[in-house]
Amino acid sequence: IRFVVVRCEGINISGNFYRNKLKYLAFLRKRMNTNPSRGPYHFRAPSRIFWRTVRGMLPHKTKRGQAALERLKVFDGIPPPYDKRKRMVVPAALKIVRLKPTRKFALLGRLAHDLGWK
Repeated sequence: IRFVVVRCEGINISGNFYRNKLKYLAFLRKRMNTNPSRGPYHFRAPSRIFWRTVRGMLPHKTKRGQAALERLKVFDGIPPPYDKRKRMVVPAALKIVRLKPTRKFALLGRLAHDLGWK
């Protein structure tokens, strides 16, 4: 099964905005001492941040994990081939289901914008 995730900027992250921003800024400080261009790479776009989060949940160094990651496509907004397609919502992933009503949350789009996403 292939998965295409559109409108990544609308993803909610649990925890308040400031906490999530601090966590990502701490990640931005992590780099290779001798040659930073060798990684780790710090993506700013919401789609790439989400892609990397999913990659962290997969055994991406194995063939099986790589195959799984290749089946995932992520986009900011809804690009042309998918804007005409019928979209599906995963009910188990909704904020109403996942978070308590009192919990704070952050929008990935706003976080990415603060980190330098255009």
